[in-house]
Amino acid sequence: MNRSQRIALIVAAVNLLLIVLFPPIDQYSIASTAVPVFAGFHFILSLPPLGQINPDLLVIEILVVLVNLAIAWLLLRDRPATTGRPRKLGLQNAALLFTGANLVLMLLFPPMESVFALTKAAIPTFEGFYFIFSRKPAHVIVETLLYIEIAFILANGALLWLIFRERQAPSGDDIRAAMRHFTQR
Repeated sequence: MNRSQRIALIVAAVNLLLIVLFPPIDQYSIASTAVPVFAGFHFILSLPPLGQINPDLLVIEILVVLVNLAIAWLLLRDRPATTGRPRKLGLQNAALLFTGANLVLMLLFPPMESVFALTKAAIPTFEGFYFIFSRKPAHVIVETLLYIEIAFILANGALLWLIFRERQAPSGDDIRAAMRHFTQR
């Protein structure tokens, strides 16, 4: 582990501590306890009345921090010394940065729906993406869509990372071994 990776690990640990200390809260209305409404982030020891921690959103936040830590870990790994050329970003690292930025934006602007449009249907309604810290009143996060977004972002990021990996020319030993394999048939 190099110095940069150690810093990324410390930053991720601080983020996880803050996420656990200030979890997302759903609050139930006095009129109807059937529909929770997203009530923001509160200190763990002083939850609002009729409020409870939203475990799904908490898991999503923790996963995003851990995925971003993994991305930072890969971006900050030690590389072999180059032959005097300046180090460039590269497509593989750009794919990692793009995936991390998408995950952060997805959490800052989650899909929302009105509590008045909630039904027991399997497919949730959707009203748009709102900034998490200035959402419309009586709107909740559509967790199903949020999970789908995360899955697509991570799958696309992983595929891009694999597609853009640097390919190395085969060595002389590899070529001779392949030739021996085909001549022995």
